[in-house]
Amino acid sequence: MELKNLIRAIPNFPKSGIIFRDITTLLSNPDGLHYTIDILTEKCSEFQPDYVAGIESRGFIFGVPLAYKLKVGFIPIRKTGKLPAPVHSVVYDLEYGQDSLDIHQDAMPPGSRVLVIDDLLATGGTAGATGKLIEKANCNLVGFGFVIELKDLGGRQKLPKVPIMSLIEY
Repeated sequence: MELKNLIRAIPNFPKSGIIFRDITTLLSNPDGLHYTIDILTEKCSEFQPDYVAGIESRGFIFGVPLAYKLKVGFIPIRKTGKLPAPVHSVVYDLEYGQDSLDIHQDAMPPGSRVLVIDDLLATGGTAGATGKLIEKANCNLVGFGFVIELKDLGGRQKLPKVPIMSLIEY
């Protein structure tokens, strides 16, 4: 199945000159969604994680079924202020400012093997910050998995030196 055919391109969103890669068309296609989860499972099983960490919010969409199929736990990586128990936090730079992410301090035992999943790798800021959160939790980051990678933005080069898998490249 050619997944690129199920990704809608929306020009000039969120601003002029940007082509937004919209996954809602993939998610609404039953065969495409099923195939995406199956191929993610196949390609990510080699990481042998104990947990899948999904980045808010689209990483949740792919991370939960992936964790289910791999028979491992799922850990939500949230924007600051969304988790109720004590958290590890990391602040990271955006194009125009900063943001922060949290993970519960007791989300997984120290030494756990964690795979980070998200829908898109662009500049690498959010994924890189998530890698730092996994390290703050004294766990082992075993890799990153993405549905889409925007190669020209160089996000891969900003991530920790672990395996990185993407299903689609633009």
